[in-house]
Amino acid sequence: MKIVAVANRKGGVGKTTTAINIATALAAIGKKVLVVDLDPQGNATTSMGLNKKACPYSSYDVLINGVPAEKALKATEIPNFYILPSKQDLAGAEIELINISRREYVLKKALSSLSGHFHYVLIDCPPSLNFITINALVSADSVIVPLQCEFLALEGLTDLIQNINQIKKNFNPALKIQGIVLTMFDRRNNLSQMVEADVRRYFGELVYKTVIPRSVRISEAPSHGKPIMIYDFKSVGAQAYIGLAKEVLTREKEI
Repeated sequence: MKIVAVANRKGGVGKTTTAINIATALAAIGKKVLVVDLDPQGNATTSMGLNKKACPYSSYDVLINGVPAEKALKATEIPNFYILPSKQDLAGAEIELINISRREYVLKKALSSLSGHFHYVLIDCPPSLNFITINALVSADSVIVPLQCEFLALEGLTDLIQNINQIKKNFNPALKIQGIVLTMFDRRNNLSQMVEADVRRYFGELVYKTVIPRSVRISEAPSHGKPIMIYDFKSVGAQAYIGLAKEVLTREKEI
């Protein structure tokens, strides 16, 4: 079971969209996949058409109340694709984790019971470096970093990589950066092209060849409770995520 965290300290960079669409592509080729929604906003849960209020258990219950992870899982409409939903309660978990022994390893312990049940687990992290994100990075084998093509993107990315290196040094020596994916790319915009050039110059092969375009269809898909690959398979956004999933699989084999 490979565990991949999808992380960036900034919000609105495409973490949730990237997590659910990579998961969809993996499920489509027969891999059994779980997305762990660790964002209190629960966007991954909603994006898969699930009613958060109707879920009896959530990632909060798994982290704080000791509910077994397998008890909290929900199947989606996509075969092989499961989700560990999130609720607003998770916003308070940051404070509650402070008093828990070995608080950095709570999620790792919870997910260990799922070993052998899934090929891939993708963790949709909140847009901050808190105990919840630390738990995700301590649990993960690798990290995918979505990076929006905008001004100051590199500055935030450098900080995140320093954080990842600290987690690696102190808690998870095996943690690797699987790759950096450029999102919301607009070929008509000189700034997008400048950011891409800068990121590729600094990080080289770490940056995926596939670039995710800015797309109205990608933005629309969550409101219909579907990943872009189900909502509009022929769209440029869907095809981009298929290409990204292929790269992810290739790198996982190399790792």
